[in-house]
Amino acid sequence: MATARTVKDVSPHDFVKAYAAHLKRSGKIELPPWVDIVKTGTLKELAPYDPDWYYIRAASIARKIYLRQGLGVGSFRRIYGGSKRNGSRPPHFGKASGGIARHILQQLAKLNIIDMDPKGGRRITSSGQRDLDQVAGRIVVVTP
Repeated sequence: MATARTVKDVSPHDFVKAYAAHLKRSGKIELPPWVDIVKTGTLKELAPYDPDWYYIRAASIARKIYLRQGLGVGSFRRIYGGSKRNGSRPPHFGKASGGIARHILQQLAKLNIIDMDPKGGRRITSSGQRDLDQVAGRIVVVTP
């Protein structure tokens, strides 16, 4: 008897890759015009090398909202932030770009994957949960 797989049952890395490919194939996410030149935070020195970085970030954000409801733009700035290198001075934490997170959340809301949570932040919709679980079910788990 095969049990239904959810997002929690599969490897996060494999799921994000598969869901990013699904989002790219669907063609429903419209990329902003600045996607190829923007840095992902003030702590970064260059734009991402991967041309599909926007889909990967969108898939990652969708997965995080699936696992934990109520995350907003500020939470994602903290989650995707990192160490800001200050040359010869000590490094400090730097937040990620809020505009990128906000744009992705708006795109996911347009696709009816997430919506606003009355308590603050975003939550996954039932159709969004079904969509993510379908992608997770397609990932083949290799048993050792």
